[in-house]
Formats: sequence, structure tokens, C-alpha cells
Amino acid sequence: MSQLRTVQVLGGGSAGSSAHVGSLSAGLVARGVHVTVCAPAALDRAHDFSGAGARFVPVPRRSDPAAVAALRGACQTADVVHAHGLHAAVRAALALGGSRIPLVFTWHARAHAEGARSRLLRWMERRAVRAAAVVLGTTSELVDRARHRGARDARLSPVSAPPPRVPGEGGGKARAELGAVERPLIVARGSLVPHHGYDVLLDAARLWRGLDPEPLLAVVGEGRERAALQRRIANEELPVRLIDGHDDATGLLAAADLAVLPSRWEGRSVLAQEALRLGTPLVATAVGGVPELVGNGAELVPYGNAEVLARTVAGLLIDPERRAELADAGRAQAASWPSEDDTIAHVLSIYDELTHPLAVARAR
Repeated sequence: MSQLRTVQVLGGGSAGSSAHVGSLSAGLVARGVHVTVCAPAALDRAHDFSGAGARFVPVPRRSDPAAVAALRGACQTADVVHAHGLHAAVRAALALGGSRIPLVFTWHARAHAEGARSRLLRWMERRAVRAAAVVLGTTSELVDRARHRGARDARLSPVSAPPPRVPGEGGGKARAELGAVERPLIVARGSLVPHHGYDVLLDAARLWRGLDPEPLLAVVGEGRERAALQRRIANEELPVRLIDGHDDATGLLAAADLAVLPSRWEGRSVLAQEALRLGTPLVATAVGGVPELVGNGAELVPYGNAEVLARTVAGLLIDPERRAELADAGRAQAASWPSEDDTIAHVLSIYDELTHPLAVARAR
């Protein structure tokens, strides 16, 4: 039997989708699959797809003729093309136009837009799901959305983020450097963009100033909102530190008293997965795929309500027994998630189904 050849396509690459492609590529290579990853060059430097044994082809996050032509060239000899994220799926659909190579689209996260941009977004969603032989939604909501947009075959496929790797110091040194030894430490992480809800989180931090001891909020990440958030922190003298996303975020999360996820929408949040696996109590908004991801392993609050968020966090900070209960429940919930091996085996079964449909039908 000839070696299966697959192309994994990434666009900008969120933390979750990039980590998933890294894990998936390494697992497929280990199982004898020839893997090519097409993504912006910066993502290979960050995730080392080449080091996992995949061939890497730099393709910018654009849909101009040159970028589409580069992607088309990389896909010519593929048995299956697998796009991760909406923008990647649209570009892959353009590159494969007229080809009989099957496209798999893993829909990791839902984008938000208003006005004319919302119409463009709906067009992109329809284009992506209708071009795909199989759409894999990481949440039930995304599966329903894919079907509503006209997907031929949409399935739930919860992906597993790689287990967090905590350094020996476990973030203790970083906590000391932040001045959070004698005060509670709350950690949030993610790109600094509006839909991640950091404006609401800063509203909550203003309400925490009356607590004794006053907790410190560490927000780990980079993004276009950084300067605006930093100005607000300084102007309002908020107990908040913005930390570079390349610092020891996992170690800091392991050392935190609480983790907070204030987003407007999330699929299978990497922060939520790491917090539950590490036993760090989590307060998260009840949006998107978060409730089905965390189960009883986190405290859920409505999006956009700073008072409820602040009250929930304050209540947990004075209740160590409840924090311990959440830590135990979080670890138990994390143990129920599919492993990396489970995820790779599931994806490989779909590739087999698309490349050997008659054999699969007979086996059923």
C-alpha cells in the first residue's frame, strides 16, 4: 500500500489550532503518514512542525493569487487536505477548486463580525463547509452551525490539546517576581483582542481593590489591545500586570490561586484545558463550547457581567474548600477528555474513509 499523503493547512493559527496541528502532525508521522504543513513561516518557528518530521511549506495568511498558487502546488500530490480554521479552509477550497482531492475542515473557533463584515463572514462559512467532504466541529454549537450553513457531513470532533509541561520551579519564581507571594494571584491568558473580554475583566479587577489582601491579576498575552489595556491599568491604578505571552505562562498558571476566562466565545479553550489538568480552579464565561468542555470542573458566569465575575472570584478566594473541590472536579473532568492518541486515531479513520470509501463501507 502506498504511503498516505496529507497536507495540513493553517491560517493565522490560534494557540489551540496550532497546538493541535503540531500534535496531529507528529502523531501522523509516527504512524507512517507523509505530512506537509502549510502555514505562515512564523508558526513553524513557534511550533517546530519540521522538527516533528513534517515537511513545511511557508504560505502567508492571504488569499491573493500568489498565496493560493503556493498552496495549490503543495496540495497537488496529497490524498487528503486538512484545513484548520475558517480562513485556512476558504484558502484551501480556492486552491483545490476543480480537484478531486477531499478536503477536511476542522472548525476550531467561531469568528464575530458586524455590518458588512458579518455578510462576508457568512459567505466564508458557507464556502468553507460546502467545499469540505467532512467538517469536524470542536463543539456541538459549531457542528450545528456547519449543518445550518450547508455542510454535507458535519461531526463532533473534540480535539485534545497537548498536556501542559510545567518547569521544575512551577512558576514560584515568577510569582515572587510579580510580588504575589503574600497576596492571591489570578491568571488569565490569551491574545489581547476585544472578544476575549479583557475590558470586562479590568472592570472586575477594579472591584477587587477593596479586598484584603488585594489580589493581583496577571494577564498573559500579546495583541492589538495591549496599549489600550496598559493605559487603562495605569490611569485607574488597577492591580493588574500584562505579561509577555512568551514568558512561563504554564508555570504561572500552575502557581495561581485562580484562573479566569472572560471571553465572549470559546471553543475548546487551551487555558481551560490547562487549568483543569493542573488543578487550578477556573472561573469562565458560559459561552460556546466552554460548558461542555469543563462540566462541573469550573465556576461558570455570564459573559459581560463584571459584578458577577468579581463576586464569584472574591467568593472563591475566601473559600479554600471550594477551590479544592473545583481542583479535584477539574482533574476528573480532564481525565474524561480524549487523549492525543484518541484524536489522532479518529482523524486517521476519517482519512481512511475518504481515501478508501469502498473498503470502509464493506467493513461497516
